[in-house]
Amino acid sequence: MSDEHQDYDDQETLWNGPAGRAWVETQDVLDGMFQPFEDRLTREVTAGRRVLDVGCGTGSTTLAIARQLGPTGSSVGIDLSAPMLTVAQERARQEGVAADFIRADAQAHAFEPADFDLIVSRFGVMFFDDPVRAFANLRRTARNGAGLRFIAWRSAAENPFMTTAEHAAAPMLPELPARRPGAPGQFAFADSGRVQAILEASGWAGIDIQPINLTCTLPERDLIRYLSWLGPVGAVLQRADEPRRGQVIKAMRAAFDPYVSGAEVRFTAACWWVGAQAL
Repeated sequence: MSDEHQDYDDQETLWNGPAGRAWVETQDVLDGMFQPFEDRLTREVTAGRRVLDVGCGTGSTTLAIARQLGPTGSSVGIDLSAPMLTVAQERARQEGVAADFIRADAQAHAFEPADFDLIVSRFGVMFFDDPVRAFANLRRTARNGAGLRFIAWRSAAENPFMTTAEHAAAPMLPELPARRPGAPGQFAFADSGRVQAILEASGWAGIDIQPINLTCTLPERDLIRYLSWLGPVGAVLQRADEPRRGQVIKAMRAAFDPYVSGAEVRFTAACWWVGAQAL
């Protein structure tokens, strides 16, 4: 197995290495692009509650939840990535927002039992090595009656924007790691039946899985930065020499022309909205 494949199989290495660096470098772009999902999750939050944000990354959703909760609530983010959490903590300090952050693997972390009123995640739960163990651990830290709400990607076929870079770059980057259906990663929860089975096996009840399609945008001026850092191609480009990097970026940018309208890039994100209860 190549080093590239090892990186993608080891979530600790990935999120404290190339993926963590990529999200830090593009934090502003990603926060803007995924704002509709953040807005959807924060609508679930009511004042005075204690909320856990799983896979919180650079902290945008955790901070938005903290603002929504007000002074009587508590917003906690958990993530594997030290570089991303460093950014999250600095954002909280600069904004004067009361949010706490834990660097740990949510599937194994020793949470306090029955500690949270709501558990949420914006694209942070598809990366567990053992998802049943992970959601069982989250169930233990949920109070009776607590809710689980998360957003996950549907299939790659329904999200062509997310694989266009790989298709364009593949002829020039034979070392690109192949996506493996069901493996930890962006599309690990593409099959709603699998998601249902995972939640049932981990002790959650009242499971509701609904498809949602939301329009996402980013400024055209940020598209090359996005393409240069994110996803499997971005991870390889972080190690590429300048001539090869320039060749790949040129091919990718041309492939994204159908998504560009003037100064804006626009695409539809096909996702699952998942809800469950701790009963």
